[in-house]
Amino acid sequence: MYDVAIIGKGPAGLSASIYTARGGLKTIIIGKESGLAKGEIIENYCCSDPMTGDMLLEKGVQQAKSFGVDMVDDEVISIKRGDTFEISTSENNYRAKAVVIATGKARKRINIDGVSRFEGKGVHYCVTCDGFFYSGLKVGVLGYRDYAVHEIMELNGITEDITLFTNGQQPQLDEESSAYLEKKGIRIDKRKIERLEGENLLERIVFENGETQDINGLFIAYGSASSADFARKLGVLLEGEDIIVDKNQATNVEGVFAAGDCTGGVMQVATAVGQGAVAGQMAKAYVRDREQVSK
Repeated sequence: MYDVAIIGKGPAGLSASIYTARGGLKTIIIGKESGLAKGEIIENYCCSDPMTGDMLLEKGVQQAKSFGVDMVDDEVISIKRGDTFEISTSENNYRAKAVVIATGKARKRINIDGVSRFEGKGVHYCVTCDGFFYSGLKVGVLGYRDYAVHEIMELNGITEDITLFTNGQQPQLDEESSAYLEKKGIRIDKRKIERLEGENLLERIVFENGETQDINGLFIAYGSASSADFARKLGVLLEGEDIIVDKNQATNVEGVFAAGDCTGGVMQVATAVGQGAVAGQMAKAYVRDREQVSK
């Protein structure tokens, strides 16, 4: 059990971890490489010599580790709330008393004609939120990584007519995900999608080769889970794809904080570090208050 789990290993997450770990809280950072690592040169970060994004992140990682922060290089596919938070990755599960979401800006939505038109009318982004509408119906999940398979698992018991659409991508799945699809007999359709069609509601998928597939619902889980995906499942309020936070970087869900690009605003390293510091301090205060109440 961790006191604080931080999702994302960019400047916001690293900054938050330094404050929680120095405060004596057992802290873990889970995430894949930050997008900042691709930055060729960063020279507008105050009090620092110009350096590459990779160099800046490595300094943050080493500093966090020096305070005892555990680092896990893995893809988070789910965060669930109970008495504590359960964070699932492609390889393991972790529990924490508080969560800081610092996964950067939400990924761009997939460029398929009709996706925006049918949002809420057959196209969805959260099985936990909207899956029950499709009990016994023909449903697809659009994706090609473990996150998509996790969404298929969430459909278990709702419907058995499920297809994984990869949109021309080769599936990139671990052994557990592959075994699950085989065990459940889930179809994998690798055809490239051209558009979605229907009258008022989604009715069919049209592929580039001209073939069609009738469908009642399509859940988008393309690539890796984003901050907005985590937020929706936890009941965290969003404005567009940005997580809504107060001055303490707290969301509307108790114990969930957010910092960095995922909250919108000025997307700069300095902003992310500052918000991460606040989120870390407030997460620390939340955990300490919770411990006092439980005594």
